Amino acid sequence: MGAMASLRDRDHRLARRTIAWGPRWLRRVAPAVEEAAEHTKLWWAAAGAMAAVGGWRGRTAAAAGVSAMATAEVLSNGVVKQLYRRRRPPREWVPPDDLRDRPDSSSFPSGHTAAAFGFAGAVATVWPAAGAACGASAVTVATQRVHSGAHYPTDVAAGGAIGLAAAALVRAVPRLLRRYVL
Repeated sequence: MGAMASLRDRDHRLARRTIAWGPRWLRRVAPAVEEAAEHTKLWWAAAGAMAAVGGWRGRTAAAAGVSAMATAEVLSNGVVKQLYRRRRPPREWVPPDDLRDRPDSSSFPSGHTAAAFGFAGAVATVWPAAGAACGASAVTVATQRVHSGAHYPTDVAAGGAIGLAAAALVRAVPRLLRRYVL
């Protein structure tokens, strides 16, 4: 078996286990996590809270987080999803109650995860304590995306990498502008 086939096989096995795993309370909590992450509501709320109570550092962290989140969404949803079409995990793997709002777009990469990691990564560089809280939330969102059957583990791994790259890019842009433009 080739390396890519082996990776795909492991990805599928891990997705099936993750989708089937978990106590009942987890299935009850997962829709709330999905709803909070939908349309980046969680990250906008976090940005608003940081800007309202965090002073200059909170406003700077919020601006960096929103900038990285937007960049990550453009890269994941506007570029990579258009270049690489991948089907979502089969419906048979997913409990019927979890199939209600299943997206039709490409599974690869996870845009929710890219936005979450982009926001958390950018916030962490400005306000580490807030970034840690956002990072824990980002990991929860990524796990929920696999657990709900919306993505394979490699989809969320790629989304996380895109998000962190977007955070690094947002952090580097002012320095690059000063160096090469101003």
